[in-house]
Parts: sequence; structure tokens; C-alpha cells
Amino acid sequence: MEVYIDRINKGESITVFRRSTPLFRLSPVNADEVVWETVVDFTKIDKSGVDAKKVLAVLKKMHG
Repeated sequence: MEVYIDRINKGESITVFRRSTPLFRLSPVNADEVVWETVVDFTKIDKSGVDAKKVLAVLKKMHG
């Protein structure tokens, strides 16, 4: 796996085929195209942090 990661980090794209049919392509991410969205800023809830177990418990209640 590291071999492919190294090749992609060097700028190479790799196309994966199955029975002569292209399935998907691994390629480097263009940093200018990546947009991160803040969904929840836990520092606004509590400056010292939020217990992950409590967050997971609430999510389980919300989504069954």
C-alpha cells in the first residue's frame, strides 16, 4: 500500500482495472480544490473539551 501512496505523493495517478474495465482512479488531491466545513466546534461548548463517549451517546439517541 505504501508503494502506491508514495507514487501518488509524487504526482502520479493510478487507474485500477478489473477485467480490462477501469473501476477507479487514485490521484493526488489538489489542495486548492479541498474545502473543509466545520460541522461542530466543540470549543464553543466547553473550552476544556467534550467527552467523546457523551457525544457518541447523544448521536446514538438521535439516530437509533
